[in-house]
Amino acid sequence: MWFRNLIVYTLPGTLPLSAEELGPLLAPQAFIPGGRLEALRVGWAPPQPDDPALVCAVGGQLLLSLRQEKKLLPARVIAQTVAERARLIEAEEGFKPGRKRLRELKDQVRDELLPRAFSLSSDTRVWIDPAARRLAVEAVSAARADEVVGLLLKAVEGLVIRPLRTEASPAGEMTAWLAEGEAPAGFTIDQDAELRARDSKASVRFANQTLDHEDILRHTRAGKQCARLALTWSARVAFVLTDRMEIRRIRPQDVIKETAAGHEGDAAERFASDMSLMTGELSRLLDALIAALGGAQAAV
Repeated sequence: MWFRNLIVYTLPGTLPLSAEELGPLLAPQAFIPGGRLEALRVGWAPPQPDDPALVCAVGGQLLLSLRQEKKLLPARVIAQTVAERARLIEAEEGFKPGRKRLRELKDQVRDELLPRAFSLSSDTRVWIDPAARRLAVEAVSAARADEVVGLLLKAVEGLVIRPLRTEASPAGEMTAWLAEGEAPAGFTIDQDAELRARDSKASVRFANQTLDHEDILRHTRAGKQCARLALTWSARVAFVLTDRMEIRRIRPQDVIKETAAGHEGDAAERFASDMSLMTGELSRLLDALIAALGGAQAAV
């Protein structure tokens, strides 16, 4: 249930975002399994098992899910089949097929193989916190997150979504925390970090080891800045913060796991309890992190 990675955006507009209003707007883009000759199909899918609603609302928090179905048809397989057919054409006609013929062969082979290709589905979850005017996409790639945001903007006319920007630079602040050997109140520095040179590709990584203060100072004095830093917030949630304000490798700690283990009820009730616990903790984490970085920049 817990998000593993988050890319966070702000919602500077004033449009209401209730489940009752958002669901019908997503319906025209609801996911439908692709046809035999479709390589890719994307659409909104129910985020909660055994519930057809496209928006799950718990305690004022909204959860969406964008499903992608992709046919697995390796380019190497297509290339090999095209090469085999090109050899047959050469043997029959006495000359190699030209570029146009090869392009036609490639399209023909692709159409023939697609119906037999395996389909792989993946869901990308979207969390909307209307009260905090925030939206977060569970994605590692910024390109993937932007794709999801783009589809949401098409569905909701007039919706405004902006990347979260803080007054202080994440790279600058993380570098200062490392140099000082102390994170801001409520946070602790863990055992993973990456520092990069500003004007070259030089970098140094620390993984699963105590960060030596003198070693860190040597690299920061040489001009390197922190690009990734492992942190824990209030002994409750561990994560990695990047210089792009991405939140990765989110891991609830034992105190939260114990709370979640005590939830009882049917599947729907447990889903609601887990979602409420997760979004509540992550909302407070984001509030604290944004404050530690000087607050969010005002929307332009």
